[in-house]
Amino acid sequence: MSAYFLDTSSFANQRERFLEAAARVEATVATYPHPMHGPRGETLSTDVATVGPADAQKRLVLVSGTHGVEGFYGSDSQIALLDNLRDHALPEGTCVVLVHLVNPWGTAWLRRVNEDNADVNRNYIDFTQAPPANIEYETLHEIYLCRDLDGPERQRADEQLATHMRDRGEARVRNIIEAGQYRHPDGVFFGGTQQTWTNRTVRQIMQAHVASARTAIAFDLHTGAGAYGHPMLMTIGERKVPAHDTAQALYGPWLYTILTAENASSDSGVAATATGYTSQALIDQLADVDLIPLVIECGTYDGARGHTLLRDDHWLHLHGDPFDATGRRIKAALLEHYYPADAHWRELIALRTRQIWQRALDALTTM
Repeated sequence: MSAYFLDTSSFANQRERFLEAAARVEATVATYPHPMHGPRGETLSTDVATVGPADAQKRLVLVSGTHGVEGFYGSDSQIALLDNLRDHALPEGTCVVLVHLVNPWGTAWLRRVNEDNADVNRNYIDFTQAPPANIEYETLHEIYLCRDLDGPERQRADEQLATHMRDRGEARVRNIIEAGQYRHPDGVFFGGTQQTWTNRTVRQIMQAHVASARTAIAFDLHTGAGAYGHPMLMTIGERKVPAHDTAQALYGPWLYTILTAENASSDSGVAATATGYTSQALIDQLADVDLIPLVIECGTYDGARGHTLLRDDHWLHLHGDPFDATGRRIKAALLEHYYPADAHWRELIALRTRQIWQRALDALTTM
């Protein structure tokens, strides 16, 4: 533990606020302890608060923190909903399931990835089969291993990356990198070699709190991609399912549908080349539930800026010290990128998130 680790927006504070909000509405809370600790020695866990009848056939499911540092938006949104439920009753026969910070290590350490350097949203694949091959990533991997943050080795890596983007196109290189890779634990967008703690825990949670429902609308909450201050509503899957049409009918032109594939593309800023997304995992696991899987992705800053900050954070955990002044600067920049301090940004995304969830609750009354 060090006084130099960033002392704002901590996991412990978010968890305390969430549990207090859950208590105010007399929610039922289940806790799933994480085996590791945060930078201050704090205990880590994913907490699940349920509001409404335990046997409800209709569920609204809200998942925060898949990408740890992005979890502050999701957590604050969940807390706001719990507070709103103090004065507004749920529709009859409906239960809200709030899954709080499913990658608690990533949130605590202000990382997008988890304790294994794995991108959880590339980890929901079938590990009994050979993982997806990302051959083109092999030509880029060494760029992300340089031992300098600002020195000559970083300059050479920057030049290599710029050359690849010039020769192959920036969008193409981004698609290669963000598609995920399963060979290099020290690389970026690493999908893992087995199910992560978060993967296993989410499956336990869905079995315990959602699988008995007849109908569910689920939201995975993210920040980073898209236009600044715009919460994109998406549904993502590896193949078309009837729920995609239901979601389109419900949300109309607000909704982006992304079907992932090796050569797929999207203008949303979200990688359509990737596999192992949470949304597809929920579709597969909850096959007996009439499930609509949705994603809210709140746009922040330019994608090139975000990629540079992720490279800095990757360097920090390979070669640097998260507790020194350089580590503090990197963490502060990463947090700002994924949860801007701009009050107007926060106001806009809070408003739009409430609207999206209210439409889902209204729809559940007729399903």
